[in-house]
Amino acid sequence: MLLAIDVGNTNIVFALVDGETILSRWRIATDPNRTADEYAVWLNQLMGMAGIDRGAIRDVVIASVVPQTLFHLRGLSRRYAGVEPMVAGAPGVDWGIEIRLPNPAEVGADRVVNAIAAHASSPGDLVIVDFGTATTFDVVAADGAYEGGVIAPGINLSMDALYRAAARLPRIAVEPPAEGLGVIGKGTVHAMQSGVFWGYVGLIEGLIARIRAEIGRPAKVLATGGLAALFARHTPAIDKTDPDLTIRGLVLIHARNRKTKS
Repeated sequence: MLLAIDVGNTNIVFALVDGETILSRWRIATDPNRTADEYAVWLNQLMGMAGIDRGAIRDVVIASVVPQTLFHLRGLSRRYAGVEPMVAGAPGVDWGIEIRLPNPAEVGADRVVNAIAAHASSPGDLVIVDFGTATTFDVVAADGAYEGGVIAPGINLSMDALYRAAARLPRIAVEPPAEGLGVIGKGTVHAMQSGVFWGYVGLIEGLIARIRAEIGRPAKVLATGGLAALFARHTPAIDKTDPDLTIRGLVLIHARNRKTKS
């Protein structure tokens, strides 16, 4: 069984994968100071609740955009799973795709991992929208190459900045105004919901339109991340959602490099 670990700026996702089947997935807040022992206690309890023996883990693969977490996650893998983890983007680990950037090392591991998974499941040109701490738009060519993208502030970051900077504005949830209410707000909360939600829909649609115009070819749009399903219901610009895109990409990277080394 493979333990795939996706480290984001806000949360870390741990997923247990058997072949191509994701058996369980768990989420914990990202904390660079959390030790291998703390991860082990937390993970052992969750695996026990799911009826899975910790000894079933045979391999570990990690993608991280927070380098400070790698020391402890490597410790978790070595001490509690008895294996050396495979780290996406580390020396000797082959992406299996071309990164068409002047400095390929600049691109986050999660974005390349997403590109690998998206290309494997959807032929043709692709735009991947990942709703995380930041919202990223990544372009994948029909041959699978990563061609670059766009980084925008995540919607929760934008909402938090608005709440902190404006003393009289309340904190609101990420959701559109209630059914029957238009874009023009009839109260503070309605106005904020409209501005934040529909404003973000406008950002999504506008950037996708500009990306498609720039590449000059039709491109399918695939969304992932916690808010992907919510926004996909409110804009035709998103063609498909896949909440497990990064995990599936990690599985593919692990399979490719395990074959290379064997």
